[in-house]
Amino acid sequence: MATNKVERLMNLVICLLSTSQYLSADQIRSNVIGYQDSKSTEAFNRMFERDKNELRDLGIPVETGRTSGFSAVDGYRINRSEYELPDISLDPDEAAAVALAAALWDSPELAASSHSALMKLRAAGVQMDPGSAFDENSTAIHSSAPQGIGSPAVLGSLLAALDENRPVRFEHRPGPTSPHVTRTVEPWGVVTHLGRWYLVGHDRDRGQTRTFRLTRILSVTPFGKVGELTRPSNVDLRQIVADAVDRSGPVVTARVWVAEKRAAGLRRIATSTEPGEHAGRAGSILNIAMRSTDGLTRQVLGAGADALVLDPPELRDNVISELRTLRGAGR
Repeated sequence: MATNKVERLMNLVICLLSTSQYLSADQIRSNVIGYQDSKSTEAFNRMFERDKNELRDLGIPVETGRTSGFSAVDGYRINRSEYELPDISLDPDEAAAVALAAALWDSPELAASSHSALMKLRAAGVQMDPGSAFDENSTAIHSSAPQGIGSPAVLGSLLAALDENRPVRFEHRPGPTSPHVTRTVEPWGVVTHLGRWYLVGHDRDRGQTRTFRLTRILSVTPFGKVGELTRPSNVDLRQIVADAVDRSGPVVTARVWVAEKRAAGLRRIATSTEPGEHAGRAGSILNIAMRSTDGLTRQVLGAGADALVLDPPELRDNVISELRTLRGAGR
C-alpha cells in the first residue's frame, strides 16, 4: 500500500531532525518510509525535491551540506537549533509547524511507522542525537491536535491535490455559525498565519483568489486529471492570507497574565511580554493581538489556572461566562 504524503513528510522530518550528520539522497530513499514507493531514481528525485520545498514552505529549515569531509556528495538535515527554538522565541508559523509535527507523530496511525523508521535509521548506521525527542532513551512526544489545523484527512487530501496539480471540491463554512457551502477551487498552497492554517487558491465559482481556513473545510475531493493545473509562480501566498485576515478591522490588544514557564501556546502568540505576579505566583503579562474573542477565549481556557485575562473586559467576561457554562455542565 502506498504511503500518503502527510505520513511521508512526517517520516522525512523525523529522519532529518534525528541526526546531526547530513544524509545523502540514497540514504533517505532507503530508510524513510514512503520513498520506496517511487518506481525509479528520477521519480524519487522529483518526489524528494517537492517534499523539501514543501517543508521549507512550512518553515522547517532543511539544510544542504556534504555528507562527510572527504565526500562530494550532498546531504540533508534539519538544523535543530533553528527548528527547536524556545517557546517564547517561536514565531506563529514556526510554532504551527512544530505543533503539526508533534500532533501527527503522536497519532496512532504514524506512531508505529515513526518508530520503525528510527529503527531502520539506527540499523543503517545513522547517528541519532543523544537526548533528542527521537532518541530511544527520551520521553515520547505527546500532543493534542492543534486547533488551527483541523482534520488531518482534510490536510492530507489538500497536500495530495497540490502534489498532483489537481482541482478540489469541498464543503466550506464561511463563518462559525454559517452553513457549509460547496466550493470548487484550484489550490495554490497551504500556509500558516497567526497560528491558523489556510488554503489559498483560485475559486472557480467566484472567479477570484480566495483563502479558506482549514478548520472550516469538510470532505475534500480532488478531481480532474493529474497535472492539469499550473500554479502561478509570482504570488505571495502568505501575503494573500495576511491581507484577507487583516481586513476584518482594527486589532484589539489583550493583556493576559500567565504563570512562569506555563501556557506555552499563549506565549507563542504574544507580541510582547513583561514580568508580572498574580496571587504570589511569578509569571509574565502578555500583550496579544486579539483578532478573535472566541479563539483567544479557548486558548485562555486551555491554560486553566495558569492564565488570567487582565484586559479587555469583553474577553474577561467571555472567559468567565465559558467557565460558568463548563461548571454547570459538570454538575
